[in-house]
Amino acid sequence: MSVQPREELVQRIENVIDQIRPYLQADGGNIRFVNLTDDNVVNVELLGACGSCPMSQMTLKAGVEQAMKKAIPEVKSVEAIN
Repeated sequence: MSVQPREELVQRIENVIDQIRPYLQADGGNIRFVNLTDDNVVNVELLGACGSCPMSQMTLKAGVEQAMKKAIPEVKSVEAIN
């Protein structure tokens, strides 16, 4: 029984999010994986302090998205749904 490539990609995405989560939690925030689109855009929800922080878009693009693309080149971008 082999893992489907898409399922494997989602697992890798969740692993990267798990590595980033402690940094966000240190500032009172959190992040939740929502889904992966057909064109490899990762949708996440920013929670806690991250949901209302004016710097959250910069954190998302400069931190989360860069880490995600470095670990998983197939990812096109990371977008917050909230």
